[in-house]
Amino acid sequence: MTDSGPRRDTRGIVDAAELLARVRFRRHDPAPELRPYLEHYWFIDWELDEPYASHVVPHPSVNVVFQRYRDEDTTFAEVAGIGLELFTKKLTGVGRVCGVQFRPGGFRPFAPDRPVSEWTGRRVPLDTVFTDTDATSASVATSVAAVLDPETDHARVAALDAFLLAHGPAPDPQATQAMELVQLTRTDRSIRRVSELASAAGLSSRSLQRLFANYVGVGPKWVILRYRIHEALERAEATGTEGSPDWAGLAAELGYSDQAHLVRDFTATVGVPPTAYARQVSDP
Repeated sequence: MTDSGPRRDTRGIVDAAELLARVRFRRHDPAPELRPYLEHYWFIDWELDEPYASHVVPHPSVNVVFQRYRDEDTTFAEVAGIGLELFTKKLTGVGRVCGVQFRPGGFRPFAPDRPVSEWTGRRVPLDTVFTDTDATSASVATSVAAVLDPETDHARVAALDAFLLAHGPAPDPQATQAMELVQLTRTDRSIRRVSELASAAGLSSRSLQRLFANYVGVGPKWVILRYRIHEALERAEATGTEGSPDWAGLAAELGYSDQAHLVRDFTATVGVPPTAYARQVSDP
């Protein structure tokens, strides 16, 4: 798995341009020892005069999220399992979020006692998943402060590195296999069906399903469909500068039976049809 730095795309963020105009959003690499398991760290800070609702079509990734909302005087951290539906968060006043996005399949080495499907669709307090392993490990409460208190990104990255390295990762060949298969699904457009991914992996469909439940948290069909929607969402986002997408052609490219199938999936996930969404994000 190559190390090419944090992703620069905005896949999954609904109306990314609007969000980026309202918050300070950036990504950072973790320590080298963590990079095989993590996509990146992601930081958001904001000072808003009016509330703003952000929307994200979740990736097939577990996140650990450290959060502070000054207006509500709340500070906490949680493990966010893979979200099965559109995630909406209302941002108000002044706040800060520091997140860890694990590679799909990369979370289990840090919490090996339970299958990743245990966390799917759930957001649970950090200390219910991560427990201190010895007397020298910083408490979760101390780690939350260490991540959220610093004003520099460099210090926040260092605090996240320290927290994660104190809790793993435990080497696991099956985690590596799961990560490689999800990456194949993400990058290889010829993988359109579970049977095709199973064949590429040299596994039966049942074994592939079991691997994904234990290490990814959702089934391979869900992952294939989600990456299709991310691609369609990004194409719609480009409408304002590149003209209207060829939805029929995109549907065929992504392996949908027809354009109507793409429209149904997109609408069910994002809440509006792709043509309406493209008009929405291209309006000045």
